[in-house]
Amino acid sequence: MLKNGTRILRPSEVRILMDHIPKIDLQTKFEALLYSGARYSEMRWLYKHQKAFKKTHIQMPSFKNLTKMDERFIRLNKSGQKTVDYFLRSQKNLPKYRGWQINLKNWCKKAGLSTQGIGVKTTRKTWESWLVTMYPRDLERIFLSQGHDQMTALKFYLMLPFTDTDIEEMKYFTDGWL
Repeated sequence: MLKNGTRILRPSEVRILMDHIPKIDLQTKFEALLYSGARYSEMRWLYKHQKAFKKTHIQMPSFKNLTKMDERFIRLNKSGQKTVDYFLRSQKNLPKYRGWQINLKNWCKKAGLSTQGIGVKTTRKTWESWLVTMYPRDLERIFLSQGHDQMTALKFYLMLPFTDTDIEEMKYFTDGWL
């Protein structure tokens, strides 16, 4: 599904896509982006500033051009903690923005998924959409973790047409976020 031109993946699509990412290191990078919901540039920054990873969360400073907040704490569930830790052990940081974009599209093609709307924002928007769907009573906590104000989050992440099957499968990914 598309939201403002960016593809939001269903859990089944994430599984299919991950099966077609050719290297474990690249799978780990994809998962770290997904489970953190961090901006691509923030994850590149984190790789260079690993002390900001506090095991249960990432302490993200303000990036004046990206966020309205002075600082935020990106919550991580157990899967997020593990994949971010593995990402930080990688020999190389994430590739440049354009390289990741090309990778994502190539993997989607190999997986038989549409490339429409696929890009570096896909994992972030997918994660926030899933969290909003799974934890509707904790919207403020989700928005703060993601670095959004309430209006941005309400405009982009609520009321997406996930099926009952999607919601059941999201539990596997989002379990333990709260």
